[in-house]
Amino acid sequence: MTFIYRRRVEFAETDAAGMVHFSMFFRYMEESEHAFWRAAGLNIWESGENLSWPRISATFDFKAPLKFQDEFEVHTEMGTVTRSTIQWNHTVKRADVVIGSGSVTAVCVKKNADGSMKSAEIPPEIISRLRR
Repeated sequence: MTFIYRRRVEFAETDAAGMVHFSMFFRYMEESEHAFWRAAGLNIWESGENLSWPRISATFDFKAPLKFQDEFEVHTEMGTVTRSTIQWNHTVKRADVVIGSGSVTAVCVKKNADGSMKSAEIPPEIISRLRR
């Protein structure tokens, strides 16, 4: 299933050349992932919950620039799922132009009382709801 997140480039997201700063693409991918979770009736983080989803890998390959006020979409799909990780694959598009693509891998961890974290099995209900 492909989830589509729509957005417009804000002025503060651009660099001195008037193009979106490279770091923003990682934020766009994360925003789309969080919107995917919400569309599945879930939140990536709940207050008081002992699960967390730190990132362990992130990549993005650029093909074309985005500029101030461009409307664009982030097409997001769940990629490889293991016992404790989810890979999120993203393609950023302005109309039919591919701006770039990337992936982010998050690991499910349980937070311990002392603040440490340990990888944990992803609850089956979460995977089931994300796959719907």
